[in-house]
Amino acid sequence: MTMSGGRGGSGSGSGSGRERLVVIGGDAAGMSAASQARRLKGPGELEVVAFERGHFTSFSACGIPYWVGGDVPERDALIARTPGEHRARGIDLRLRTEVTEIDVAGQRVRARDVDSGAESWTPYDKLVIATGARPVRPDLPGADAPGVHGVQTLDDGQALLDTLARTRGRRAVVVGAGYIGVEMAEALLHRGFQVTVVNRGREPMSTLDPDMGRLVHRAMEGLGITMVNDAEVTKILTGEDGRARAVATQNAEYPADVVILGIGVRPETALAGAAGLPLGAHGGLLTDLAMRVRGHENIWAGGDCVEVLNLVSGQEQYVPLGTHANKHGQVIGSNVGGGYATFPGVVGTAVSKVCDLEIARTGLREKDADRVGLAYETVTVESTSRAGYYPGASPMTVKMLAERRTGRVLGVQIVGREGAAKRVDIAAVALTARLTADQMTALDLGYAPPFSPVWDPVLVAARKAAAKVRVP
Repeated sequence: MTMSGGRGGSGSGSGSGRERLVVIGGDAAGMSAASQARRLKGPGELEVVAFERGHFTSFSACGIPYWVGGDVPERDALIARTPGEHRARGIDLRLRTEVTEIDVAGQRVRARDVDSGAESWTPYDKLVIATGARPVRPDLPGADAPGVHGVQTLDDGQALLDTLARTRGRRAVVVGAGYIGVEMAEALLHRGFQVTVVNRGREPMSTLDPDMGRLVHRAMEGLGITMVNDAEVTKILTGEDGRARAVATQNAEYPADVVILGIGVRPETALAGAAGLPLGAHGGLLTDLAMRVRGHENIWAGGDCVEVLNLVSGQEQYVPLGTHANKHGQVIGSNVGGGYATFPGVVGTAVSKVCDLEIARTGLREKDADRVGLAYETVTVESTSRAGYYPGASPMTVKMLAERRTGRVLGVQIVGREGAAKRVDIAAVALTARLTADQMTALDLGYAPPFSPVWDPVLVAARKAAAKVRVP
């Protein structure tokens, strides 16, 4: 592998009069930025060098549970663009190469070949940091034992599948009950495992209010998954062969032939922090609307390593989602390539499922609204996914938060069966437009008995919320 030496400077990164863009991270945000910049500027104007410490680029981490569960038949279906495809588009992509230092003053990065250990410096004129997130791995006895798995990368997914294929026993314990936890519980259920989920929260899905999380709890138990809430894992017990055999809490032990850590992720910003770049309260990089790192004209950042503005609360938030990462990359690439684009913020929309149960949320939970000092009312309605008389109608619960006196919609949570999750998009648009609950009731939504009752469940919630917050 050949890397440039010396220090960079304006127009000097490549030594040929071209600008050099260096990208750290080869997944959604990084490669979207590299590809968009390349589309806007040809090789004669811009050299693009991208570093990725893993084996893969542009893959869907969100799809890993469905690959493990068998819904997605093969690993390569999760790869949007291969390293060869990126290189064919004029990007100098260097796999198995980890950036270990950013020299902001000298405009250069130090990179290490993961396999050989060789290190050298590469100058840049413009830098994109897209280092993603790292899974939370608890500092517990046995956490690194064979049979304990995370599911952050395609390599992680393959390692887990290999373990599942070798394991004679059929008992699995999932630690954590957020998105990854419930999705992995479903995947293991599909693989024929007896699944126990150990969760330190009151209810699964802490992105929901506890009353809505309780609906998820009941549904998971109805599927045969054992839910253990309010339980803190203290250690992972191992057998004589050193492999995981059980997960222990203060009060009990849960036998396990395989353990999945689904505790969540944190921004991977140690590299950026060591370089003196600004980090927020959640540990993510802080950027402006153009995704430029604050205080640095030639450095951008995007994806799971940044914090973003929540348009409802007005505060910075950490929301690691592939949808945002791809948008960040497009914005960064446009700006690096001489165009102009902005990323105004998010409202916090997310959907998931466990078997046939659909789970959705957008905006603020009750504790989020309390934290920022908003006065609000809540309503919860029970409805159906279709007209009640139409075959296949299934129950749906919608919870809405609306600001007192103004009536502004602050958040919506939905739990139900088929047709429930994507209804949250109606609320996401309303939140972005800062609609009131009363204004939402006037939305002209599509209706036919196979798709919705005459009053869509989200509009029923809006109507009740409007009545509750209305000033007499």
